[in-house]
Amino acid sequence: MKMEQFKNRHVGIAESEKETMLKFLGINSVEALIDQTIPADIRLPEPLSLPAPLSEQEYAEEIAQITSRNQVFASYIGMGWYDTITPAVIYRNVFENPVWYTSYTPYQAEISQGRLEALLNFQTVISELTALPLSNSSLLDEATAAAEAATMMYGLRSRDQIKNNVETLFVDERIFPQTLSVLQTRMHYSGIEVIVGNWKTFTFEQPCFGMILQYPNADGNVEDYRDLVKKAHESDCKVAVATDLMALVLLTPPGEWGADIAFGSSQRFGIPMFYGGPSAAFFATREEFKRAMPGRIIGISKDAYGKEAYRMALQTREQHIKREKATSNICTAQALLATMSSFYAVYHGPEGLKEIASRIHSVASRVSDELNELGFKQLNKSFFDTLKIELPEGISAQDVRENAEMRSINLRYFNSGEIGISIDETTNDYRVHELLAVFAMAAGSSKVFMIDDLPAKITLKESLLRKSDFLTHPTFNSYHTETELMRYIKRLERKDISLAHSMISLGSCTMKLNAASELMPLELPGLQRMHPFVPEEQAAGYRQMIDELEDMLAEITGFAATSLQPNSGAAGEYTGLITIGAYLENNGEGHRKVVLIPASAHGTNPASAVQAGFTPITVATDTKGNVDMDDLRSKITQHKDNLAAYMITYPSTHGIFETEIKEMCQLIHDAGGQVYMDGANMNAQVGYTNPGTIGADVCHLNLHKTFAIPHGGGGPGVGPICVAEHLVPFLPGHPVTFETGRNTVSAAAFGSAGVLEITYAYIRMMGAEGLKEATATAILNANYLAERLNDSYGIVYRGAGGRVGHELILDCRGLKEVSGITETDIAKRLIDYGYHAPTLSFPVHGTLMVEPTESESLAELDRFVEAMKQIHEEIIEVSRGEYTREDNVLINAPHPQYEVAADDWEHAYPRSKAAFPLPFVSENKFWVNVARVDNAYGDRNLVSCLCTQ
Repeated sequence: MKMEQFKNRHVGIAESEKETMLKFLGINSVEALIDQTIPADIRLPEPLSLPAPLSEQEYAEEIAQITSRNQVFASYIGMGWYDTITPAVIYRNVFENPVWYTSYTPYQAEISQGRLEALLNFQTVISELTALPLSNSSLLDEATAAAEAATMMYGLRSRDQIKNNVETLFVDERIFPQTLSVLQTRMHYSGIEVIVGNWKTFTFEQPCFGMILQYPNADGNVEDYRDLVKKAHESDCKVAVATDLMALVLLTPPGEWGADIAFGSSQRFGIPMFYGGPSAAFFATREEFKRAMPGRIIGISKDAYGKEAYRMALQTREQHIKREKATSNICTAQALLATMSSFYAVYHGPEGLKEIASRIHSVASRVSDELNELGFKQLNKSFFDTLKIELPEGISAQDVRENAEMRSINLRYFNSGEIGISIDETTNDYRVHELLAVFAMAAGSSKVFMIDDLPAKITLKESLLRKSDFLTHPTFNSYHTETELMRYIKRLERKDISLAHSMISLGSCTMKLNAASELMPLELPGLQRMHPFVPEEQAAGYRQMIDELEDMLAEITGFAATSLQPNSGAAGEYTGLITIGAYLENNGEGHRKVVLIPASAHGTNPASAVQAGFTPITVATDTKGNVDMDDLRSKITQHKDNLAAYMITYPSTHGIFETEIKEMCQLIHDAGGQVYMDGANMNAQVGYTNPGTIGADVCHLNLHKTFAIPHGGGGPGVGPICVAEHLVPFLPGHPVTFETGRNTVSAAAFGSAGVLEITYAYIRMMGAEGLKEATATAILNANYLAERLNDSYGIVYRGAGGRVGHELILDCRGLKEVSGITETDIAKRLIDYGYHAPTLSFPVHGTLMVEPTESESLAELDRFVEAMKQIHEEIIEVSRGEYTREDNVLINAPHPQYEVAADDWEHAYPRSKAAFPLPFVSENKFWVNVARVDNAYGDRNLVSCLCTQ
């Protein structure tokens, strides 16, 4: 007998329920629906060639075997990654908790107060440790944060600098190599010149708009940059500093010696290394630069009754609103990991962090002393945790390396012959003994090392030590026992809606099941404690999984190869475009800079095109939502000599499969351009068609959409790209892991490698048949909702066969005309029913875009329909004058618990109508703790951290 198939647990619709739904649609089979939805000329001739599906038990055994091939050494490599201790209370209650990992980006503030508070805590940690007043709620990784800092400084150039074409960025040579490589990639395609040199000899004779330093630097030395920063500002040059949060607990923060921007990684605040990621980058700057800040900013505002409430501030800065005028294409960041880091700071508090940082520095100081006694020379005059060791004559780096690997220890080996040692939070007395024994053996010494019970030893100069307090707010001084932190996490958790509560119906975001069996292996040490720069043989399990996943994604997309390096969907867009750019440059066609983008494409596309050095030009869509073929032909003709690419989302963001897609691809190719397919909606293709078959040259995939990794309240994301054969030579390299650093786009060679296991699990357990069924069910569910809600709202766009794809757009504009009720009012009223709103006014203003996914049950779909129909009836009540436009159940939504429970009730409608509009709501009520949030107030009065209250 066969073991139970995973797909039957993932796909929410039973076979018997499909018959009911198909009958409602007036067709006999799912295949008939697919025939009406997906054009026949792009259908796959053969099934996908993927491994046979595994049961959950079989997969658990297989992934355990794969990860057992990874050898977990004590890694002192440093370079931006450090072993750390994730408090179990955070790991269990946040990382393994679906309320935290399945929630959506907090655009709907009223149902996101818990994670908004956690992210505000994160911003507070960053602002206070860097001594810069404005922080965002995370970026992708340290290297891409460096690139964001560079482009931000470029955008902040003075009028004189713009007039004089000042386009030079100075980068100190003692910066991590992966950061430099990403900077060189990003600046090359932005047309910015990068000068790499020694800050001590730099004279500012060549005008620079900005400079980037590292503190402590890549060798581990702590430099005093005060005079340099003063000279830079006198030369109208801004200064950005890559720094280490744990080091800043002891060191004078960059904001106190004049830095304009500070950035880095929060990984060592309780986030496992995960072979390079995910971990949240941080970014802080001056208050006056708030409009240029990349990423998301959480701010404090107030609700309709004046109660304090959190929200995402200054959203008009974001790329989907500013499009080609955006200064960044950041879409998904690392919210879940930022949340974990914030709880790490809350749990330890300022005194606990000082204790951890002091111990790290003390151990490094003791090790330095012992090595000097053994005859080794420690080169860093001032250091926090990292030593650079010069070997005495007669001892080779290979001698040390053999001894180290025999004791399961990894060190950093400089090309110039020195050895680096970075101490971390996990370096206990036994590990120090083992570490020093490596060097003693190389020196022929039999000395026994005992450093336990020795007092703390601070060797940093007084002038470099931090004097200012930090994290003085009660939040960071109240939850130091596990009981208290557990309750604090639970208090925040209860304020958020996630997939643990109800369907999240967001269109274009695919909030599907993140199965427990996919996530459970993440707890294995072989996945967690792997430094990204270990020797390849130590990461044999990771490499096996990565190689197999790359091959499976290439098969699914119909392409020749895959790069897993981009660590978000928007980063994938950028990577795909620069791959095209590198190909064109290689062919002597670097002048091709025009990218045509339909109005129906994904929102980040124009911003990504600009970031990649291209000029985006919009192609119109017709009244049915399709690309206007006449406009496309006209613009191809107009820009034929300079056409680089056509950037299309398929099926489109309008939720339809366009029948002329193959012709579009051919037209672009005939004009010498490349076709970039945004894979945001790939979950409507898998098993039935693919970008390679359609005619594209490159696509990116959103693993948190189609391939089941959690959204995490706004990240982690992974955006791998798959490419046709001719683009393979131009895929991203890496300066440490690969032979070339060309086109590096992320700090780690495989991006957010830790969560790749989730997608690997999803594909291995679903198999080709299961993936195809998931696609079909997503399309079935969307069409079922379209038909059930059509009479109440109307569907904006349908395909040539009269069907929607995997998502649908509900038209709310007519209802507004008769009642004054807007799509925003509908979204807020849905909260009273226990639902997250659909996508609001995107891609069409005045609409709601819904995507049910394949993992929801028919019962849940029907509950959502019942809620939407009841809301429609409430709108009609307003249109009939039963309730005024100024006081009705929609305009006042959502109704928080404190309002419903108050002694006074001044609305014309009863409390029961506000709070319990349908029986199923009464049985499982989700209470919001704030009324509708005042967005304008929060923007006018920006408060972005607890320290500024």
